[in-house]
Amino acid sequence: MKKTLITLAVLAAATGVAQAQSSVVIYGTVDAGFVSEHGGKDGTVNKVDSGMGSASRLGFKGTEDLGNGLSAIFLLESGFSVDNGQQDVSGTLFNRQAYVGLSSKTTGTLTLGRQYTPWYNTLSKVADPFAVGYAGSAKNLFPANTRTSNTVMYASPSYNGFDGDIAYSAAANGTEDALSSKIGRKIGASAGYSNGPLNARVAYNTTSNDVRNGNVVAEQGSGRNWLAAANYDFAVAKAYVAYGVNKGLNSAVRNNGTVSAYSNPSAGFSTDSTTALIGTTVPLGEAGTFMASYIHVNDKGVANADANQFALGYSYALSKRTSTYASIAKISNKNDAGYTVGNNSNVGSGDKAVNVGVRHSF
Repeated sequence: MKKTLITLAVLAAATGVAQAQSSVVIYGTVDAGFVSEHGGKDGTVNKVDSGMGSASRLGFKGTEDLGNGLSAIFLLESGFSVDNGQQDVSGTLFNRQAYVGLSSKTTGTLTLGRQYTPWYNTLSKVADPFAVGYAGSAKNLFPANTRTSNTVMYASPSYNGFDGDIAYSAAANGTEDALSSKIGRKIGASAGYSNGPLNARVAYNTTSNDVRNGNVVAEQGSGRNWLAAANYDFAVAKAYVAYGVNKGLNSAVRNNGTVSAYSNPSAGFSTDSTTALIGTTVPLGEAGTFMASYIHVNDKGVANADANQFALGYSYALSKRTSTYASIAKISNKNDAGYTVGNNSNVGSGDKAVNVGVRHSF
């Protein structure tokens, strides 16, 4: 009996080591609240909405230690709407992220699948005090360039605060076309420096506009986006600044797409524009955070469809995993610019919105 107990103890210890070398984690965010939207052709729209601060999601991520500092990794993430229990993109399963790869502590990480673009990571993690959430989301005015399918991405480790990444996407929004690898192709990269209170990054993205016309490729150039962003923590407040340059066809596609939210049709997407942001977050007590930002779109094209957004927000942490929030934003559209006040998950229906909600992460 004693020998049996010793054997079981040894096996249990060995099993513990094996589990430490390989793990799978289930995680998620559940975010819902009340939204009141104004100024659109539908008038005042009041509704219960999902994913205003952060998109509601359920995910699985895993790692296996392969030895010598090398690990196999994967991530599968599905989005859903709390208000009705449906998937946020019909007909998909892991629509938010789905990738597998290898990660080395010394040489970096290589992943393949559906992933965020380097440009979007710069916008969400460095540029925007609202972290692309709430009514003040930078996605309301910055170009739509969030994630891509069929992507190979390499991210370097940090060297004295410096790091970089590069991504290549074949048919970023769908299935690869055998006629030409340029159809739907997207290439992006970013480089940054993070040390102490300073976090700065520059990003670039180019999207091929080539399309199939029968058995011939119609060349239509590319859309190009540059983004420089930085934030600095002064302890009493954190300051944010960002500046983007957008040139070429489809370089400034609005996140609300071609939707005409107002009585007049929206102006076409600019092929030459800039987008600038200044903002701040201020800690209030041990659990509160005040957020504010101003964003300006300068359309240099014939339409001159400029836009401005002012936004304020407040988040209060009830615990490490649960918080409540409130935010308000107002957009001024010039020459039928057509931008709407949305949030992290939805594009909105007018030029002003207020949202109040609760978010829980697990």
